[in-house]
Amino acid sequence: MTEDDRGRWDGKYASKGPVALGLVDLPAVFAPYRDVFPTSGQALDLACGQGSGAVWLAQRGLDVWGLDVSPVAIGQARDLARRAGIDARCRFDIVDLDSGLPAGPPVDVVLCHKFRDRRLDRAVMQRLAPGGVLALSSLSEVGGAAGPYRARPGELLTAFTGLEVIAAGEGDGEAWLVARACPL
Repeated sequence: MTEDDRGRWDGKYASKGPVALGLVDLPAVFAPYRDVFPTSGQALDLACGQGSGAVWLAQRGLDVWGLDVSPVAIGQARDLARRAGIDARCRFDIVDLDSGLPAGPPVDVVLCHKFRDRRLDRAVMQRLAPGGVLALSSLSEVGGAAGPYRARPGELLTAFTGLEVIAAGEGDGEAWLVARACPL
């Protein structure tokens, strides 16, 4: 990612200000499936932004590692976890995912909201522990404009065929998938 891109994201998050504790939740697209998410284990939040999803997972009982390219977003995520009293369950790091998924142990949840990098698909599936949950959404060409970071029609289902689909959809410029890795 270029420094201009990083600066654009920093500006976006700085203009939003911190997330209010009352707004900590899963992204709305995944909310109907909240019971699918485990209440213990490890989670990875890719492109975590201000940390709302990561903090929700930590409040649920998971230990969460949130990654984002924006130092401003990471600072806000750390502050949110501290204010929520669960900072011991959260780790947030500045990571440019253009360089790939950082090494780490298998996780019980991978959360990725409105971020798409096809180069990470295989690494994401390999990172899921048996029975682990993937909740991924991205901008979509279905009901939206075409673009390099937008999912093409049917792309998420095709990219993650090795997983058991719990729910999926696409429309209004967003594609999403909730799926589970096969248990051993």
